[in-house]
Amino acid sequence: MSRDVKVAIRGIQEYFEEAGKVLADADQGIDPAQPVERVYFHDLKTFLRYMTPKRFELIERLHNSEALSIRALAKMLGRHYKNVFEDVKMLEQVGLLERTGDGLYIVPWDEINTTIKLAA
Repeated sequence: MSRDVKVAIRGIQEYFEEAGKVLADADQGIDPAQPVERVYFHDLKTFLRYMTPKRFELIERLHNSEALSIRALAKMLGRHYKNVFEDVKMLEQVGLLERTGDGLYIVPWDEINTTIKLAA
């Protein structure tokens, strides 16, 4: 089964409006067609702080590999361990990477859909 994650920039008001709609549907017995995992950022500045080009590259390379340690990932990327460690921990914190039971890291997503709203 394919696992997808939706990444978006949403203000707190939009977040609660969407959550309210989902809860209202649930009260009426309407189930979502397929559960969607989401990662929301408060604003574009925060999104760009987390999703740097180096982190996108890390996600892509790790997704196309088997589960890796941070050290193996740093070697594959040709980057310093400390920098990769910080990136991995930040991406794990927001839910874009997962740590396996044996301490290795994976990208559990087959697709990351990103929405950036240009107008209010």
